[in-house]
Amino acid sequence: MQLQVARIGKPHGIRGEVTVQVLTDAPGDRFVPGTQFIVEPASAGPLTVFSARWNKDILLLAFDEIETRNEAETLRGAKLFIETEEIGADDDDEGWYEHELVGLDIRVGANVVGKVSGLHTLPVQDLLVVTTNDGKEVLIPFVEQIVPEVNVGEKYVLVTPPPGLFEVNTDEAPDQKSPDQKSPDQHPEDQNPEAQGNA
Repeated sequence: MQLQVARIGKPHGIRGEVTVQVLTDAPGDRFVPGTQFIVEPASAGPLTVFSARWNKDILLLAFDEIETRNEAETLRGAKLFIETEEIGADDDDEGWYEHELVGLDIRVGANVVGKVSGLHTLPVQDLLVVTTNDGKEVLIPFVEQIVPEVNVGEKYVLVTPPPGLFEVNTDEAPDQKSPDQKSPDQHPEDQNPEAQGNA
């Protein structure tokens, strides 16, 4: 069974790193160097994690197969999946329907950051489709750890997003080189573990 754990955003820097929209509540387990992802579209994969690190609240990934910014640009919008035997969360049993959720405010704490615009029902984990206040589309895993409350009566959904969920499309000095970034002659076995990030 396949579980989507991320969607690739913009390239970062010139060495093939990409920003990632995290769609899992366990990024530290999912984005370990050496992990291979199934990719949609299939022509873009598979992809193997070379390094993972956080830039403020944005997760940056580098892949063994991607060496340049131009190659990274071709991955924009690609979805990353893993094979899993995990069963969907028990809270899925509440049986929310798309028409009940569309139009509800998305709250992070006391702030309204967007509205629900759809629901993707998947075998393992449903995804809320959210349109943010600035018009971006974000996919949020519909699991209790990230969506602890749905209040249809008061027309809101409470979200506790993992780092980077709403910031994936933010440019953070995209052409700035970092000592953490991969050089053409560097290989995974040579990577300093501390430079692999805390993901």
